[in-house]
Amino acid sequence: MLHRLAELLLQPAFTLGTTEVTWAEVLGFLTGVANVWLLVREHIANWAVGILNVLLLLVVFWDSALYADAGLQLVYVVLGLYGWWHWLYGGGRRRELVVSRTSAAEWGWLAAASVAGTAGLWLLLTRVTDSTVPWADAGTTVLSLAATYLQCRKKVESWLVWIVADLVYIPLYLYKDLRLTAVLYVVFLGLCVAGLRAWRGALRSRPAVAVPA
Repeated sequence: MLHRLAELLLQPAFTLGTTEVTWAEVLGFLTGVANVWLLVREHIANWAVGILNVLLLLVVFWDSALYADAGLQLVYVVLGLYGWWHWLYGGGRRRELVVSRTSAAEWGWLAAASVAGTAGLWLLLTRVTDSTVPWADAGTTVLSLAATYLQCRKKVESWLVWIVADLVYIPLYLYKDLRLTAVLYVVFLGLCVAGLRAWRGALRSRPAVAVPA
């Protein structure tokens, strides 16, 4: 049944120039925009829409031999469930989470994990797959994981990491003839800038917390 559903999703919806755009790409585009728009607004529904989006993109990326990106979508499902729970109950005393900044310690271990993860994933892709873009696939995968982790914890800097990832994703998807997905990531780039501004505004508007003497 899942195989049949994947076949239907990979049927062409229309053509952009000489490139066929599948239904999976179209639906991935629509749910992706809805997901990030809800995220900018700190709406909890972003997690449900996001899980649907990544399942659609999994089909797109696997069909395009972007295996790391395809596998990443499964990790996104787990992170989506974690983020959903954490936004509702991760704010201390099981209250709603609020926007905060990333600490120096968090940046340190994220940077180290990102370098190690990119190198390890590149090695895996070159050894066991036919990927033609192992460095770009590995690097964007690790950046996306770091950004998603930070968003699960409502860190304002998550948008900065997404902006860097999107700037690599756009030419990567154009190279792979995923034109609609490339357009989607241009939209994502604009929404990431809006999200950065909105979350910074939310951070500034929070009442100051008195520090005990």
